[in-house]
Amino acid sequence: MTTCSFLFCFFFTFGAVFLNAVDATWTYGVNYGRIADNLPPPESVVTLLKAAKIKNIRIYDADHGVLNAFKGSGIEIVVGLGNEFLKDISVGEDRAMNWIKENVQPFLPDTHIRGIAVGNEILGGADVELWEVLLPAVKNVYSALYRLQLTSVVQVSSPHSEAVFANSFPPSSCIFREDIVPFMKPLLQFFSFIGSPFFINAYPFLAYKNDPEHIDINYALFKKNKGIFDAKTNLHYDNMFEAQVDAAYAALEKVGYPKMPVIVSETGWASHGDENEAGATMKNARTYNRNLRKKLMKKKGTPFRPKMVVRAYIFALFNENSKPGPTSERNFGLFKPDGSISYDIGFTGLKPSAAGPSSLLSFKKLGFGGWFGCSYSMVLTASVAILMLILSS
Repeated sequence: MTTCSFLFCFFFTFGAVFLNAVDATWTYGVNYGRIADNLPPPESVVTLLKAAKIKNIRIYDADHGVLNAFKGSGIEIVVGLGNEFLKDISVGEDRAMNWIKENVQPFLPDTHIRGIAVGNEILGGADVELWEVLLPAVKNVYSALYRLQLTSVVQVSSPHSEAVFANSFPPSSCIFREDIVPFMKPLLQFFSFIGSPFFINAYPFLAYKNDPEHIDINYALFKKNKGIFDAKTNLHYDNMFEAQVDAAYAALEKVGYPKMPVIVSETGWASHGDENEAGATMKNARTYNRNLRKKLMKKKGTPFRPKMVVRAYIFALFNENSKPGPTSERNFGLFKPDGSISYDIGFTGLKPSAAGPSSLLSFKKLGFGGWFGCSYSMVLTASVAILMLILSS
């Protein structure tokens, strides 16, 4: 390796590690989905989030009304670039540039956009054509951010479902599906290079719902149980959530990325479901979400990665009454549209007597100020040449 190449690699590695360090202070976030016709306006949602002291959210688009409402709130947001845009964005960097100039750049720095999720659950999904365009789309988005000097502020990621794995039990045996590996490995290579984590949607609820006869409900809910023992690693798991996270770490290790952080982009438990949806009860939803919140607040790692603090976005802020699918899909909310809690997991919410839309709006001036600012110009300048090579490959 030449001295020049070594310096480029050093600066990129340093930059990636430093970005992850900056990003690693939070542990508890919430997904703010909006497929519903009864939700409060975004300004009221800001009030609710501040009352609950929730400082990290993920949305599934880049709605301008939401982004404007969060201006000056101090709440950090991951926006979504929808699956429907991927084919167009993958064609050229100019299209990614146009999307960012319209949906991200104008809102910075007052709205704290901290990430772009490029697509959602693409690999393993039904549309194989999207598998092929995911990486080009990701590269174009990152390249556009780079040229706008926003990569030190806005991270690029792409959440995956458990469908990317061939198996996940016990955790140490987890591997990526054979048909997905040709698409996953180059994506991971790029994410590793730019310092992005691996995002996984992990739902013990779905695992239990699909196999209630063989899964201990207490194991899924963080309640007292005998747990499972992974003979290969000699590790004991007393809850399924950590087992799912460690399964992702095991799969990453097998394809050469043992140090890539895992972030849970979605997890939650339905409070109501159809007759054939085992476990979908208010009591179980409260138990899962309360115990998960307690665990995340401890800011600890997993049995397999004890030094990698677990971070997760809970699904979801509200029930979404217009979502298609089984009844459970419309019943994951932590809060009711009036700002009161759906069930007690430690949040106070807004008092029911003062939780009407007008009362919610009266709180919207409460808030955080400030902006995290830091110059990464030396790192970015030093790494121009090698980045352009990877983006063009």
